Amino acid sequence: MSVASLKYMAMGKHIRNGLVVTGLTLLLGACLSDGGGNPEGDGSTGIGPGTVAIACDGSCANASTFLTVTDVQTLIAQAVGEAQALGLAATIAVVDRVGNVLAVFKMNNANPNNVTITSGGNITGGLEGVSIIPDTLAAIAKAVTGAYLSTEGNAFTSRTASQIIQEHFNPREKDQPSGPLFGVQFSQLPCSDLSARFANGPADAGPKRSPLGLAADPGGLPVYKDGTPVGAIGVIADSSYSLDKDIVDFDQSVDEQIAVAGTFGFAAPVDRRADRITVLGKTLRFSDALFANLASNPATAPPFASLGGVGQLVAVTGYNSAAAIAGTAFGQAASGIRPDTLDFPASLDAFVLVDNANTERYRPIAGTDTPGGNPANTLTAAEVRQILSSALSVANRARAQIRRPTGSAARVTISVVDTNGAILGVVRGRDAPVFGTDVSLQKARTAVFVSGTGASPAPADALRALPDTVYLDGGLVPLGTITIGDYVSALQGFLADPGALESAGSPVAFADRSGGNLSRPTYPDGPVGGPPGPLSKPQSEWSVFSTGLQLDLVYNAVIHHVGFVAGAVTDDVVTNCTGDTGLGGFATVNPIPALANGIQIFPGSVPIYRGSVRIGGIGVSGDGVDQDDLIAFFGLHEAAQQLLSGVDNAPRQIRADTLTPHGVRLRYVNCPVTPFNDSSDQDVCNGL
Repeated sequence: MSVASLKYMAMGKHIRNGLVVTGLTLLLGACLSDGGGNPEGDGSTGIGPGTVAIACDGSCANASTFLTVTDVQTLIAQAVGEAQALGLAATIAVVDRVGNVLAVFKMNNANPNNVTITSGGNITGGLEGVSIIPDTLAAIAKAVTGAYLSTEGNAFTSRTASQIIQEHFNPREKDQPSGPLFGVQFSQLPCSDLSARFANGPADAGPKRSPLGLAADPGGLPVYKDGTPVGAIGVIADSSYSLDKDIVDFDQSVDEQIAVAGTFGFAAPVDRRADRITVLGKTLRFSDALFANLASNPATAPPFASLGGVGQLVAVTGYNSAAAIAGTAFGQAASGIRPDTLDFPASLDAFVLVDNANTERYRPIAGTDTPGGNPANTLTAAEVRQILSSALSVANRARAQIRRPTGSAARVTISVVDTNGAILGVVRGRDAPVFGTDVSLQKARTAVFVSGTGASPAPADALRALPDTVYLDGGLVPLGTITIGDYVSALQGFLADPGALESAGSPVAFADRSGGNLSRPTYPDGPVGGPPGPLSKPQSEWSVFSTGLQLDLVYNAVIHHVGFVAGAVTDDVVTNCTGDTGLGGFATVNPIPALANGIQIFPGSVPIYRGSVRIGGIGVSGDGVDQDDLIAFFGLHEAAQQLLSGVDNAPRQIRADTLTPHGVRLRYVNCPVTPFNDSSDQDVCNGL
């Protein structure tokens, strides 16, 4: 057996079991011990030296679990120490759990020429090859990813994100379905109307935007205190913002190695890490870098106060000032997420979003529309409250896919919108991952928007009215343009239905699983011989940085924001991700309010109907996609049983799974077979 094979086996065993398995590890263990006999320097527990590991189930976070200024400085100093040992200059960002940027430290000579977005292939178009990205934005995006994907029940990294967003799961396994979070990278966008922003004074409370969406480039890791995530660290020391397209081997990512050093004393609990969680029988990835293989000893890293000659804290326009600040305590009002006190029964353990004044942002309200021209069709506040309550009740009973310990309940965010895309209510489960907040809204809006066939105004008209997407050729030079209306034509041709998305067309109800089928580079999802979906780029042009309609709708706005941060554009992007003219002047033309934070293309939403009239949408995000489908679809059904007002799922005869484009049936929802922890009921969605 080769030395390389032995190394692979040793590293693989270490990743799986969190154990010391090589002579090198045993040797290094002495210098990395936390004084309590833990050879990983608390990498095996995620708890600080001298404390005992806590088996958190989502209830550990309290008013005292947050990153202090000293903690932030320690994370940076440990990361800088590793970068110095490697002879590299890195940019390091630290955020709290809701994305507040607590500090950005830029070492001298770190990426003076910005970084380039690349998937490593020969793809042009989309964000591929864009080389005007400040490294500070890449570091922030990585940190936000580690923070937003992690909870007390699961610890995910930007490497985990890379594994679950690609065209096959696992990557390079041909004829396999796409990653379970296919498309999630284009959420938390800087133009989102949901995400809060840093201002000249105190930042707005609540989940913050990410400058580049969620990252797939390794180097973003969550950080924990007392068993609960309190934020994350993001590092970039090379010139590429990329992803891992081959997970068979173990990479030597310097970004990830430096980030791991930073998490010393704040590491995720081993039994919550991604490599202890399986999806569809496949183990997720956490990190290819190990404490035992670091070039430095983080326990003896130079103090932060001594780093003045190494680099400095820097301000990033729109995100932070040039200082280190303390984070907020998750679940407390200052974080923008706290327990509900007004609308939901205490038994539901509901959490809500609040503003700086601790006022709820999205209490249940009535719709702003008149569906079908009849005011009686408008969703009432009471109906919205019941839909949210029923869906959260289903979530609290549902068996989680991505949380440990086994048997945990699903923890998600649930959003309800009307046909205008107006937010009628948002509720969260305890310890739900933060990324699901923006994503659940994207899902709800996407389902109701694309289900607008036969309605007025027509989705087709709104899409055709958008300005062209202007791709960049590396720098601020146009590469070419994309006409958004061409996607409408492609969809109509693919479905052999010239009325699709038109006001004169026959009504069709699309769930996000249905729209996702149409957004895959291999229709319906996986077979390499399948045609590309009409809302996707062809296989030869597709990458995670160039997906099709999903990216093209928001591309100009993302570039606008990057230009603003870099100082090339005067004003920041508005709070609507559609309608930006990009290099055509960075103005806003014909934005679509119903898609203000972009669209989403993985499952977890359904439109809401009153009889045969589309009146809104519900979106769910935060756990496995089948669980998200269950909570949206079955939760709406449960609400219908309580309301008896005609509000329910779409009539079966108009659902997208009645369509068979190219001889393959579209999907609508896919619920788990035995979904609940408290009963053995099976196939609860069948026949509804």
